[in-house]
Amino acid sequence: MKAIVVHQYGGPEVLKWEDYPEPAAGPGEVLVRVAATSVNPIDYKRRAGFTKDFYPINFPGLMGVDVSGTVAKVGAGVVDFAAGDPVFAMADNTYAEFCVVKAAILAKVPKGLDLIEAAALPLVTTTGNQLATATGIKAGQTVLVAGAVGNVGRSAVFTAKQLGATVIAGVLKRQAEDAKSAGADQVVATDDESAIANLPPVDAVADTVNGKTAEMLIAKVKPGGVYASVVGAPRNAEKFPAVKVATVYSSADRKTLVFMAEAVRDGKLAIPIGPRLPLSQAAEGQAAAEKGGIGKVLLLA
Repeated sequence: MKAIVVHQYGGPEVLKWEDYPEPAAGPGEVLVRVAATSVNPIDYKRRAGFTKDFYPINFPGLMGVDVSGTVAKVGAGVVDFAAGDPVFAMADNTYAEFCVVKAAILAKVPKGLDLIEAAALPLVTTTGNQLATATGIKAGQTVLVAGAVGNVGRSAVFTAKQLGATVIAGVLKRQAEDAKSAGADQVVATDDESAIANLPPVDAVADTVNGKTAEMLIAKVKPGGVYASVVGAPRNAEKFPAVKVATVYSSADRKTLVFMAEAVRDGKLAIPIGPRLPLSQAAEGQAAAEKGGIGKVLLLA
């Protein structure tokens, strides 16, 4: 098969379109013929070597997390899937014409959802859902989602609203108009210190940005509240011992993925999609994604 093969850490130019051994589905696994994958920040951070201490690439190796496609073969013991089923998942080594996915985390693409566009959803929607859930927010409480116009942030806003919370979208001033499409109840500019200072205390924060913004926002969480983050704890977290800090690492979950995908299909959640490129042009796709502001980059196998 053809795949994007990485032989060393570096810039987008290390992503090579080459022949690579086709994987085989073992017991409890499914071989998926890839229709599309998408570019996530973890992909280019991993390519650059920023995650090599905890998420290395074994050279020559593959990368990629999101996948949508059709079932090619099923391994022993797999009864939920059959050849030809349209499926999607958070997986590994998805920048390839074929990839193997554990059947337990693979999901069928909901009817009415485009197979290619389904590739944009697994990592960001699952992460956003799990971020919002990690805040422990309950109906009637208020949560601020920092980075609410990003794909993980949008997914967190949607999930928090489903839980019955009042949601404040924390965005940059220039993103205020975009924030209206995220579905939050209120908007606050996180690059306006006076706006943050005047913000009433909140029950929780769901953070996707960290940095100086995080240091300001943790001070707005009520004692006993939760500061959940996918980008690590605020640097000044120790100054707020009454606030529980929860670091969120996304984990594949079929039920969550289908729930979020159905919300996208039904128009309840919007994940903006940008360029669609051949998988062979993954280097170009990652370079574009790193610049930002273009929606999800899809790579079509």
